[in-house]
Amino acid sequence: MQKKNSKPRIIDADGHVRETDQEIIEYMSAGYRNRRDAMLYFPLTPHHGWHRSIPANDFRYQDFRVPDWREWASKLDEGHFELTVLYPTRFMHIGQIGNPPYAVELCRAYNDYLHDRFLSNDRRFRGMALLPLQDPPAAVKELRRAVKRYGMLGGILPADGLQLPLGHRQYWPVFREADRLGCALSIHSCNSLRDNDRYLQPNEAAALTHVIPQMRQFNNIMFSGLMNKLKNLRLGFLEAGCGWVAFLMSKIEERLERVAPKERPVLPSELLKKRQLYFQCGEEITTKRDVELLGDECLLWASDFPHEATRTDMRQLVKEHFDRKDLSREAKRKIIYDNAKRFYRL
Repeated sequence: MQKKNSKPRIIDADGHVRETDQEIIEYMSAGYRNRRDAMLYFPLTPHHGWHRSIPANDFRYQDFRVPDWREWASKLDEGHFELTVLYPTRFMHIGQIGNPPYAVELCRAYNDYLHDRFLSNDRRFRGMALLPLQDPPAAVKELRRAVKRYGMLGGILPADGLQLPLGHRQYWPVFREADRLGCALSIHSCNSLRDNDRYLQPNEAAALTHVIPQMRQFNNIMFSGLMNKLKNLRLGFLEAGCGWVAFLMSKIEERLERVAPKERPVLPSELLKKRQLYFQCGEEITTKRDVELLGDECLLWASDFPHEATRTDMRQLVKEHFDRKDLSREAKRKIIYDNAKRFYRL
């Protein structure tokens, strides 16, 4: 039990690196490196049509950062974090790669880059592996390699971009391998090329482009029956807050009750009790209600650094969390430390 006046223990459940194409290509195979100029003329990963940093989207001054490991480490010091779990930025678009062998190459290169440039330089950096779900057997091998060779905490699944939803049976071997390894899988939100025909302006896209894909993936996974026999796997749904979860769970469970008991997928509420589902706790006005409905053992705190370009003061971010009036002291501690420790098995 943490003493009342002691310094809080903090785990950043979702920090980011800003990998660049120029860095990643150095970790690709010789055939790609030999065509460096041609490869870098185009982005290594596709991007969506809604540019997030144009003035029409955000007129505020932005302290844009591409931090190396030393700058990131200084931020850990600033916020007194025990550690941060790092995710990609541009390479979160891996699901939009149409060529399976190329997706395999990019994931391997990114994971090597993350280990070499960050994880090996400071033990407070922990990594999640990028997985090429375009080739499920290769994704299984890459997850195993990243966890066993590099000590990564699990794998990343894109919330959007793939042709099929994540609960489809062709992806089940990846989930089973994560269950066997006892590691986590994070469904992480990202923007999609599909956003071009769904929205009319940048801020409209930004308001929904993270939430809708997460709801779709959660819905599909829960109805698929995927989790019925997986007892060790923990699933995290990141970068979309948690305000949508209780609503969608109520819809799902109402319909699952119509399924014959012998054929019924495990209920989301049962997975919550087993501590197999986790969600990023954002700044929604619904958080107090979410804690009442979901409990305080499934929510994770994240800095999202360096994406929150106007909020780079880690001390202030931590202060804002502990100053919240809608959460108990115990809930704040669980959200900012205990739950991440359990989710990632730290």
